[in-house]
Amino acid sequence: MTSNPDRGGLLLGIGAYASWGVLPLYIHLLKDVPSLQLLAHRVLWSLLLLAVIVLVWKRGPALIAAARGRTLLGLFASAALIAVNWIVYIWAVQHDHTIEASLGYFINPLVNVALGMAVLGERLRRVQGVAIAIAAIGVIILAATGGGLLWISILLALSFGGYGLVRKVIAIDALGGLTMETLILAPFCLALLLHAGATGTGAWGQSAHLNLLLVLAGAVTAAPLLMFAAAARRMPYSTLGLLQYLAPTLQFLTAVIIFGEPLHPAHLIVFALIWAGCALYAWDSLRAAREVA
Repeated sequence: MTSNPDRGGLLLGIGAYASWGVLPLYIHLLKDVPSLQLLAHRVLWSLLLLAVIVLVWKRGPALIAAARGRTLLGLFASAALIAVNWIVYIWAVQHDHTIEASLGYFINPLVNVALGMAVLGERLRRVQGVAIAIAAIGVIILAATGGGLLWISILLALSFGGYGLVRKVIAIDALGGLTMETLILAPFCLALLLHAGATGTGAWGQSAHLNLLLVLAGAVTAAPLLMFAAAARRMPYSTLGLLQYLAPTLQFLTAVIIFGEPLHPAHLIVFALIWAGCALYAWDSLRAAREVA
């Protein structure tokens, strides 16, 4: 994989988005766990797993050396963004709004294009601009009709788009960055779980099965994020957006086929526009790639 950066980045990206695509199935198993507690368990068990990896690979000194100055400030920003993304997503799935969550990740690739143009100076082709405009019309229609909780979709798209952008520009690798992000969030999460335990509202300890599922939150959280962060550094930011259709497609199918969430007329109109915008963007990106080749 390392001998071919393009192929390696592609495989890492596919692995990350496929994992996120089936994540609602795992969260649904923990539907009765309060959202903030599930977020806290994700952070703390991820930190434990990452700490073991850092120690085994002897990456501690390099991590400490890298996490300074502007890089450390960037990690605080990325930690806040991923925490917002996680809590909104967990809440959405637990409260039967997986369709709105999937819509957010359908919008996300187009948000990446806009961020790449505005912040990284990437050029926006005419067809890409049309694709973004079509998606924006869909969002406006959803807002006007009140079909679903639009704030879920918007917040997920913006928070994850911002997270990917920050992680692309800060000077730290995938493992070090994710380790520092979870370390930054850990004190808040530990305090939350200790308070829940003291007040008798904690999910931990209710059953061995539930404890196991909470412990697995570490691997479920860390693995796709590590793959994504590595892919983001090895691929053009706008090209990475092509792979992002995999996750929301799997999430959408899970919501409708497995969870049985209802599809409202407004959803159908909006998804039609979003899919049209995404298809147009994908076609333009493939056409541009062929021209370069």
